[in-house]
Amino acid sequence: MGQKVIKNGTIVTGSDTYVADLLIENEVISMIGRNLTVDGAEVVDASGCYVFPGGIDPHTHLEMPFGGTVSKDDFETGTIAAAHGGTTSVIDFCITRKGESLRNPIKEWHAKSKDKAVIDYGFHLMISEVTDDVLNELPSILTEEGITSFKVFMAYKNVFQADDGTLFQTLKTAKELGALVMVHAENGDVIDHLVKDALAAGNTDPIYHALTRPPEAEGEATARATQLTGLANSQLYVVHVSCDESAQKIKEARERGYDVWGETCPQYLVLDQTYMEKPNFEGAKYVWSPPLREKWNQDKLWNALKNGHLQTIGSDQCSFDFKGQKDLGKGDFTKIPNGGPMIEDRFSILFSEGVKKGRITLNQFVDITSTRIAKLFGLYPKKGTISVGADADIVIFDPEVERTLSVDTHHMAVDYNAFEGMKVTGEPVTVLSRGEFVIKDKQFVGTLGAGNYLKRARYGELLTNDSDKVSV
Repeated sequence: MGQKVIKNGTIVTGSDTYVADLLIENEVISMIGRNLTVDGAEVVDASGCYVFPGGIDPHTHLEMPFGGTVSKDDFETGTIAAAHGGTTSVIDFCITRKGESLRNPIKEWHAKSKDKAVIDYGFHLMISEVTDDVLNELPSILTEEGITSFKVFMAYKNVFQADDGTLFQTLKTAKELGALVMVHAENGDVIDHLVKDALAAGNTDPIYHALTRPPEAEGEATARATQLTGLANSQLYVVHVSCDESAQKIKEARERGYDVWGETCPQYLVLDQTYMEKPNFEGAKYVWSPPLREKWNQDKLWNALKNGHLQTIGSDQCSFDFKGQKDLGKGDFTKIPNGGPMIEDRFSILFSEGVKKGRITLNQFVDITSTRIAKLFGLYPKKGTISVGADADIVIFDPEVERTLSVDTHHMAVDYNAFEGMKVTGEPVTVLSRGEFVIKDKQFVGTLGAGNYLKRARYGELLTNDSDKVSV
């Protein structure tokens, strides 16, 4: 691999902003300095651009089976779209089945991603039951696979939902093993009742997806999960926080000293519940869980990011075509596949709506999209920052270009864009993964299968496996 020098850019990390050049060799950043010149090195001019560490998306569902169909973007189209959007690592969810070895879905996900991913990727592992077999498998899965985060669903009754006992045992086990527990926090039992009532009353339109999954159901489940975390003296990461009720419960738990973290997603920051009322079944495009909320929640979520009460942003990428997939739910909102196409626009929306509009700082942007995620999920300091020895995952980002998000220009495989017509400022121009171009001058130049599988460190440990703990 040839040497590269990125010159004349403004380097931005989670804590610092400065002008310097970067030397890349052997997949890592080997030198940072002013006026670097290296004979034979390829020069990449970043004049007028920010140089960010590659984004890390901690929440994707690529080629995921759901609702009788499979999400449209796989590890090929999904990671190409992610790279166009400034993301250089994704962590996807292995969906397990009760009564079956946890290793089976891990093998399936390795098969799905092999020879397809163009950027680096790792896996979370869903836990739907805690049995002797599960408990016996988990230690070796952590050691051999480097999977150090477990997902528990508190919703989707009779599909994914686990009971409180399973969540509590998972929390206790994660504490012993050094893993981070992730929860989808909605009260699935209550939602099940509300859904049955709505269907019985003949309420079948997409908006009833939101009305049967009210913010109270999310806030209650978040509170319950944080209390169980405190009781287990464990660690918790609440995914896709959509409303003030849930954000407040995370804030309260952290103020009590609980080791609790919160993630939101771009869709909850810029879209609202009225999108689900669009005529001609168009509202189905915006059906995901938790659902979109009343617009006033957006300011609450932005403030939570600004004040550190929420710490990360994931995409919750789970794309389904409007025609042929979403329309499976015509006449019954419960049959609309849950999910949307978000992986490509996560980074730019946070920059445009966050940094450009003064809601968060430039350094907070990097921390929220990359650094904090790397620390929480065992990828730091190889990922998530620009420093000597870190992987050369680099985004050269033009902060001034204006563009319009659209299905006509995105790189996802899905037939609509959730942010259609939205004007944003800022765009990734060139993206490198471990020093190799994936996107160059906005064109895909990567290689299928070039992405490495990421074995991750245990919660609170450095990826280098040093005994030193890293503060998260």
